[in-house]
Amino acid sequence: MRVPACERLCFLLGDQLNVQHEWFDHVEPDTLFVLAELYQEASYVRHHVQKVVAFFDAMAALAANLEAKGHRVLHLTLDDTAEFDDLPALLEHLISASGAGSLAYQRPDEYRLLEQMQDFAARAAVPVRCTGTRHFLVPFEALDSTFPTHKQQRMEHFYRRIRKQSGWLMDADGKPVGGKWNYDVENRKAMPADVQPPEPLLFENPVGDILERLERHQIQTIGSLSGTTSPWPRDRAQARELLRFFTDQLLPLFGAYQDALTDRGWALFHSRLSFALNSKILDPREVVEAVLAVWSAEPERYPLAAVEGFVRQLIGWREFMRGIYWTRMPEYAQSNALDARRPLPEFYWTGNTRMACMKQAIDQSLEHAYAHHIQRLMVTGNFALLAGVDPDAVDAWYLGIYIDAIEWVEMPNTRGMSQFADGGVIASKPYVSSGNYLKKMGDHCGGCFYDVKQRTGPKACPFNPLYWHFMNRHRERLGRNPRIGMIYRGWDRRSQEDRDAVLASAEQLLEQLDTL
Repeated sequence: MRVPACERLCFLLGDQLNVQHEWFDHVEPDTLFVLAELYQEASYVRHHVQKVVAFFDAMAALAANLEAKGHRVLHLTLDDTAEFDDLPALLEHLISASGAGSLAYQRPDEYRLLEQMQDFAARAAVPVRCTGTRHFLVPFEALDSTFPTHKQQRMEHFYRRIRKQSGWLMDADGKPVGGKWNYDVENRKAMPADVQPPEPLLFENPVGDILERLERHQIQTIGSLSGTTSPWPRDRAQARELLRFFTDQLLPLFGAYQDALTDRGWALFHSRLSFALNSKILDPREVVEAVLAVWSAEPERYPLAAVEGFVRQLIGWREFMRGIYWTRMPEYAQSNALDARRPLPEFYWTGNTRMACMKQAIDQSLEHAYAHHIQRLMVTGNFALLAGVDPDAVDAWYLGIYIDAIEWVEMPNTRGMSQFADGGVIASKPYVSSGNYLKKMGDHCGGCFYDVKQRTGPKACPFNPLYWHFMNRHRERLGRNPRIGMIYRGWDRRSQEDRDAVLASAEQLLEQLDTL
């Protein structure tokens, strides 16, 4: 590896691909920007092949973009970095080989990487400076005051505060547009048979060289990639094209059917912008403003419920999850309030299950590195929670399989929202359901091996007995929850014989999870 001489090194991580960052406002000949493919980042969990490829491809695109603007850039591949055990070892070499008098880095958005960089800075041979990524709405320095750990935090309150501060979807008198803050009740429709989502916009970015490197350096991945091209945006031009496709083709029906479960397309009306956002190719502000601009221009075409629902995901949930993550780590990573200990069923890695909704969600995830939020929360997440799967195993699966999964956003969504492992820090109740909800929201049940109407027996939908088993075994913790109390009253009205049969059926399922 040849390292050019420089006075100042600026190191960029693979999710810090914002070409509009202030670092790049001026060309400074004595500054060398470094992007590096790292074995530690490609292997700390087993990632989907499309995820690794997309990040490496976007890093290469940023390097080329910066060079075209006149910046000095060192783009290192796995071939260059294989000899270094970890990031600090590489940084030590870069400083020594370049003769740099200082190192700068943008603050990592994962706890393990921030800790690694801070430890390195404390013993580095040159001054090390940390700067912000300028990406999020709430500055890192304001997280502790915004998300105090001694108070109960709820996303809705945070979301309203951001709306007021930004003025987004607010009237001139300080009231929410339309008179309500939240239109979620209008965004929960199953998709009618006569509605067919358009084919998703996919790219064909050549990545054969990256695939060869992954094989050469024995990077273990999951999932599949068709051919040698990546379908995910590699730069701002492609990401903005995907944003335009969303506003032009998908947003009008996004709200109504964002929760739908169907096999009539894997992307439905979702934007699939999360990879571009989480890698910082796109800024959340520009995405919100693009959506508000088309709505303002054609309010009759874009339902307010769809616009508000999308904005809430972006400035509500996304920012809220980051705040919970950073104010609760590192303890949050060990939370397991329900003492769940079972291993993750093997079919999560293969899709080999007779449960139609689970098979659809898992097969789709393995094929496309993507599933929408209800597939993640109420299908694969719901099943893992009902079965009592160890949240460490669930974390590792979600972090590895999804294109947009970076720990700051994945862990609170998985360990908190999905698995209730944090005991209620994020959600006021566990998000669990029997098969009835899945039947209501989707069209999988009709062709399933299991019968969604049965609660017991070999053909009973596994979600049914597992749901009641979960509720029964956690009654002491959940029974006083005002949002759940009536469920227990209904359970108590059943005969003892009926309850025993349901619980016995669930016990049989738990003993043979891998065979379902």
